[in-house]
Amino acid sequence: MAWDEWEQLKAQAASGKSAHMQLNHVDGGGGTDPSDAPSKTGDLKVGHKDLEKIGGAAHHLYDQLWDKARVATPSSDSAAGDLSKQGFALGAGLQHVSNRWEEQLKSLMDACAQISNHMQTTKAVHANDEHYIQRQMSSIDALDDGFDERVGTPGKKNSIYGVKDEKKE
Repeated sequence: MAWDEWEQLKAQAASGKSAHMQLNHVDGGGGTDPSDAPSKTGDLKVGHKDLEKIGGAAHHLYDQLWDKARVATPSSDSAAGDLSKQGFALGAGLQHVSNRWEEQLKSLMDACAQISNHMQTTKAVHANDEHYIQRQMSSIDALDDGFDERVGTPGKKNSIYGVKDEKKE
């Protein structure tokens, strides 16, 4: 882009004749689906089945990688060793590829394990949060019920405390 073209684009942007770009701004217009927005009541909702599916898929992928992707490593290492012993430079190249494959495989398996563990932890944490919130709410309800137990009609002095004796004053 030439300097003159850049200056022209800046002038167009300043005069409002071109599309504007704003960073750090979320479109407030109707660009989002209202069903995706959180409810106005602020309900915390976690789909345990969704978490289980993601964690299960990550665990399944980990198992498949362990069983099937590691099979070539011993034979590749053996072939690389044999080729190197016979004086072929291809042996070192094959060993490099085998080592690189093993590194990448371990990295992928670690990522799968982290995803699986994270989903299990997230599920447990949210379940504990839910139980804590329920306990807090039930204790508030019990306290609230205690205030509703009245002895006598509202607005009148409670007879349990006796009648004030006016003669003593």
